[in-house]
Amino acid sequence: MSVRTVLGRRALEVMCVLTGGALILTGCSNTEETGAAVSKEKVEKVDSIASTLPDKIKSSGKLVVGVNIPYPPNEWKDGDKIVGFDVDLMDAIASVLGVKADYVESAFDKIIPATQAGTYDLGMSSISDTKEREQQVDFTNYFIAGVQWAQQKGKAIDPDNACGKRVAVQATTYEHTEEVPAKSAKCVAEGKAPIDIKAFDEQSAATNALILGQVDGMSADSPVTAYAIKQSEGKIEQAGPVFESQPYGWAVAKGSPLAGVLQKALQHLIDNGQYQKICENWGVQEGAITKAGINGAVS
Repeated sequence: MSVRTVLGRRALEVMCVLTGGALILTGCSNTEETGAAVSKEKVEKVDSIASTLPDKIKSSGKLVVGVNIPYPPNEWKDGDKIVGFDVDLMDAIASVLGVKADYVESAFDKIIPATQAGTYDLGMSSISDTKEREQQVDFTNYFIAGVQWAQQKGKAIDPDNACGKRVAVQATTYEHTEEVPAKSAKCVAEGKAPIDIKAFDEQSAATNALILGQVDGMSADSPVTAYAIKQSEGKIEQAGPVFESQPYGWAVAKGSPLAGVLQKALQHLIDNGQYQKICENWGVQEGAITKAGINGAVS
């Protein structure tokens, strides 16, 4: 499904309309525009859960979190500050555990290896939990996302029949390595032209290519595509329904007790309603879960 291979996902940093009508991606800091002006939930420490943290994290007083940006609405920069749904949720988790979340920017494909090596306590970057990845790390599942295509307003593209079309994706994501290539292979098997896959290092560039008409469609994680559509101010729209839904997970070293600690902290936030409020603050409540899990990959 949706995913960043280490597979993953990401979306537009904010788009600003220039007087000439061209669109560029910038670091606009207008929080009303970016959605960064959401109120944070006040979260109290829960001693019974915090006491189960690994000693290394307890003594340091921080969770070192590897994150790749930009990927609104989940994680991106508003000025010098990393913001987003994932960030607010992880800050809440850290508060339950009585520590501070220390975010370290990383290339997406470096997050899992660095987590395996112990450089990061966990990876948090809209990472889809897959069976393949579960061979490398464990996941605490916190959200459900799917794949969602987008098209230019009024210029239809069928995700199930995009043969010969130009489709933008973020490089190394599930959409880039599996979803769109599989659709392209099907085209070829049927004697049709393959999909012309246009991979971009950042989701923001993939989105911008669609807005400017440089591609015919775009495939990304459902919350990312939804946010990109909203920020485009009517220039792009949904193409077909959400499909291949599966969980996002926080990646931790294989066998680490941290997975269970994060699960307990998340379930606490689910049970007291604060998790739902955080989801609603960012408009991603459709992917909210009711039970925190570990290694819940469906494929």
